Amino acid sequence: MRLRSLLFVPGDRPERFDKALASGADAVILDLEDSVSAQNKPVARDAVHDFVTRRATDATLVIRINPLTTSACEDDLVALGNINPFAIMLPKAEGAASVRQLAGRLSSAVPILPIATETPAAIFEIGSYRDVASYLFGLTWGAEDLPAAIGAATAREADGRYTAPYELARSLVLFGAHAAAVPAIETVYPDFRDLDGLAAYAARARRDGFSGMMAIHPSQVEPINHAFTPDATEIAWAEKVVAAFATSPDTGVIQIDGRMLDLPHLKLAKRILEAGKLAHEG
Repeated sequence: MRLRSLLFVPGDRPERFDKALASGADAVILDLEDSVSAQNKPVARDAVHDFVTRRATDATLVIRINPLTTSACEDDLVALGNINPFAIMLPKAEGAASVRQLAGRLSSAVPILPIATETPAAIFEIGSYRDVASYLFGLTWGAEDLPAAIGAATAREADGRYTAPYELARSLVLFGAHAAAVPAIETVYPDFRDLDGLAAYAARARRDGFSGMMAIHPSQVEPINHAFTPDATEIAWAEKVVAAFATSPDTGVIQIDGRMLDLPHLKLAKRILEAGKLAHEG
């Protein structure tokens, strides 16, 4: 399954649910946490329950619940216990222990997508996700809650780049996801009007090894999908690399267009072809 774009929609705005599905996003995240006020959470639970009941069989729906340590989480799990979304997004996750705790409280085996960087303690647990990889469908991060938790003024430089602590958090999640052999999902780009900046941000994410990205507005979906879909030039290069190694199975190094390529390049080529295949099938 391709998961290039995952679009958030507030759980208390059911009139937006079908619009989110029509946006072209590979998955829709129905949010019960930050985008929903405390007084609206019961309404949001009902709306999400009804929508997932109707659409879970023909749409990729993820539900972001409230943090495990809150009473709102318990209410979420009770209200949603008899439905089967594609996955549950777990905010404020703190490593394998959080995943095991949530898995034990779910009424069925639903894959989990932890947000792995929202508390200081969470940073030190990122390597543990490989111990619970069978419960996961991916790993992602956020750059908003952690600065607030430690009293930082911002996570970004004036030009939009992350400051050093948050580049570290991003990198740890990227490596943590690959260590667990699950998709690494890039965090959101907050300025939904800046589509050029979004395109550059998403391209950087794919370059670095992320396989998809979260979105906060339907206008962001197409640029994200484009960034995470290999183009014809990439596909042609990958096919050439795979074919060259296939004709010389006993060698670890080949030459293509004046460049020496070894087995890591073959691995990259196969990843590109797999991503292209998933995009074509979608």
